[in-house]
Amino acid sequence: MGLTIGIVGLPNVGKSTLFNALTKNNVLAANYPFATIEPNTGIVGVPDPRLAVLATIFGSERILPASVTFVDIAGIVKGASEGAGLGNKFLANIRECDAICQVIRVFNDPDVVHVEGKVSPVDDMETINTELILADLQTLEKALPRLEKEARLNKDKQATLHAAKQANDILNSGKTLFASGMDITPIKELMLMTAKPFLYVFNVDEAELTDEQLKAQMRALIAPAEAVFLNAKLEAELGELDDEEALDLLKSVGQTESGLAILARVGFDTLGLQTYLTAGPKESRAWTIHKGDTAPEAAGVIHTDFEKGFVKAEVVSYEDLVKHGSVAAARDAELGGAAFGLLLPGVLRPSAGESESRSTSTGEQP
Repeated sequence: MGLTIGIVGLPNVGKSTLFNALTKNNVLAANYPFATIEPNTGIVGVPDPRLAVLATIFGSERILPASVTFVDIAGIVKGASEGAGLGNKFLANIRECDAICQVIRVFNDPDVVHVEGKVSPVDDMETINTELILADLQTLEKALPRLEKEARLNKDKQATLHAAKQANDILNSGKTLFASGMDITPIKELMLMTAKPFLYVFNVDEAELTDEQLKAQMRALIAPAEAVFLNAKLEAELGELDDEEALDLLKSVGQTESGLAILARVGFDTLGLQTYLTAGPKESRAWTIHKGDTAPEAAGVIHTDFEKGFVKAEVVSYEDLVKHGSVAAARDAELGGAAFGLLLPGVLRPSAGESESRSTSTGEQP
């Protein structure tokens, strides 16, 4: 299970700079470099310091973090839903993404021309939302006749038709489906873009990174969605530095964490995801699961046979594992516990009988 985020925004808002920073942000690059699948697609490892600790304890040969795939879309302009700019090409690219990240320009730079002639976060978001809404309305316009015919022939399809009509009404009111809170499960097959979770990245200048009043204003615009504030140029510089130098640079602008790390965490939280870790001589690895998944479901991410043949999970907290140096020592200290079916925070160990001894740590990372 991976997370795919489509990056959208108007031209000249810093999307490409942000994307370049993302694909250079290889915290664990030696073992999990990003992979460029297409010119506009990059896979980035999600930083998780626990992996390095587990690798040391278990003598792992390599470290594999969870991954986020970012898809950089051509700049949106008014009329994109009708083919303006790259039009349907960019729309097709983000239909399959799990979430949409809107990059909104806040910084002022006379050398970087704004496509609309002025910097206005409100207008930019309205343009993006309008084009996505219009594109979804076109999808529904084509789908409704088919759904009406299917509903006449099969009563089980009536719920799908009702949901499609409800979505059509919401979109015609100018609201996105995500903002409306509508349950789109019956019409998930239509892959409506405004039904996807929205993340908002505000590209600010360095001085604005610490402007709490400005941040409050921007958060109010997109509530209850999450807002991430970063300076794309600064993030690109951070990607070229080692950890110590990067931290010094962040502190110099009043920050303690990079905007990219925050973006990855917000993305996971928005989609209700978390990671759990497996560790052994071959690798220490992060696996992505949904929050609330049971232990058998978590095991199934590794292999479906693990879910089908699941017996139990022995749980030891990550902190206790680090303190005592091994699962056996932590267990002997009676600091662990057993979990049957429920995924508990800590370190899981497969039941007896599995060929490879491997411990697993769950947590709220990234």
